[in-house]
Amino acid sequence: MAAPSSVIERERKYEIVAGTGVPRLIGVAGVVAQDDPVEQILDASYYDTEGFRLAAAGITLRRRVGGHDAGWHLKLPVSADERQEIQLPLGGDVHKVPGRFRRLVRAYTLGEKLMPIAHLRTDRFAHRLADADGRTIATLTDDHVTGEAGGDAARLDEWREVELELDPGTEPGLLEEFDRALGEAGASASPWSSKLRRLVGDRVPAPPRFGKKPSAGDVVVASLREHAARLRRADVGVRLDVEDSVHQMRVAARKLRSTLRTFEPVLGTERTAGLAGELQWLGRQLAPARDAEVAEERLRAQLDEVPPELVLGPLRQFLTRHFAREAEEGRERALTALTGKRYRALLRKLDAVVTDPPSTAKARRPAKAGLRKPLRKAARKLTRAEAATHGLAGEELAHALHDVRKKAKRARYAADTVKPVSGKKVRKWRKNVKAVQQTLGAHQDTVIGRDVLRHLAIAGHGEGQNTFTFGMLHAQDTERAERLRKQFAKEWRRLRKG
Repeated sequence: MAAPSSVIERERKYEIVAGTGVPRLIGVAGVVAQDDPVEQILDASYYDTEGFRLAAAGITLRRRVGGHDAGWHLKLPVSADERQEIQLPLGGDVHKVPGRFRRLVRAYTLGEKLMPIAHLRTDRFAHRLADADGRTIATLTDDHVTGEAGGDAARLDEWREVELELDPGTEPGLLEEFDRALGEAGASASPWSSKLRRLVGDRVPAPPRFGKKPSAGDVVVASLREHAARLRRADVGVRLDVEDSVHQMRVAARKLRSTLRTFEPVLGTERTAGLAGELQWLGRQLAPARDAEVAEERLRAQLDEVPPELVLGPLRQFLTRHFAREAEEGRERALTALTGKRYRALLRKLDAVVTDPPSTAKARRPAKAGLRKPLRKAARKLTRAEAATHGLAGEELAHALHDVRKKAKRARYAADTVKPVSGKKVRKWRKNVKAVQQTLGAHQDTVIGRDVLRHLAIAGHGEGQNTFTFGMLHAQDTERAERLRKQFAKEWRRLRKG
């Protein structure tokens, strides 16, 4: 099967009064020509699990016949106006979702069967909007839709909507200009994110929302739900080999683990037991891929600052070969983890916590009062970790400072969790904690960087490379570490005052 293609869609949908014409947009956002409509008949079957797991996450999976982009389409949310659309050709079994797409959404379906859940037929009239040079700025479509959905009770519906989609090469900010012009022309923003949601929206499980006076449990579970969603979105990116997706997945796993441990008294242990440990396991499986990315990026940046006469030998080619092997091994390890039963079990357990959270006495307390103690406990752990660095030197100090960094991360994540109900003091304290964490993160980079440089020097020497430059960079990292420790001391005093 051909490799999938991918494009970022930037579009908005509108409703217009029945019987009115399509708005004219000449003069808006550089448009000098609005072509006559080109009619297309689009016939699409939509797939999801029985419980609408994809739709609940804002994901659309369809098989469409007709139009210039007929094929299998997987649409993933990026922002309110943006979606990443991944496409595959129509070939294969017309009634079976391609294996590539089934694997991409596995973190959402958790092995549940994907089945047809709706059918939409659209009579589309597309108007190309072009600039003075004839380049396409956007496409305005007038869609006349007939939809049907199965289930316990069959549903039929008909409607008309207008859609404005920017060309991929168009400046995203122009969407606002088109929005104002369409509003002035009588169009109103559609409350639906997609045609599918309009047809089956009331059947899709809605995320729970807390009221004006949330409980401690409401706030913690909302945080867990947000990080779980980020974990799943990053999962798709890792499978697609999207840049920075491994990092995003590790961060989501770390925030989930930190929230579970910090607020364990609120959540209870009956259903959360072992989940933090499984998230730690996931982080370890992703670590080699991410560590290779960071090491290579940092080392190349350092080399760029070295005068050319001091970069001896073909070091950049050597680094390319070395890190290509590291990256491939790390990616294989990450993908092996994501396709295994252990990871799927982790996601199911996480689902159980966020969809039906434990109800402890502490979870039912008002949020501000119920979350104050866990936050203070995280702050005390950070203070004790800093005190443990006093009088240390060398590797012992490096290990102790790394522990301070980890405690600072947990304290910062705790502050992020209580942010919806916290005051200015907590927000200011969180800002100071973040500064400490970032400085110690840079310090840890020098620790790991020196270790990487030492191994590269050994490997390079074995291949006959001149390793002088690696030694020079090692010395620079030693000096940089000393400066960062002094910076940390200043930031810690500021944090303690707060």
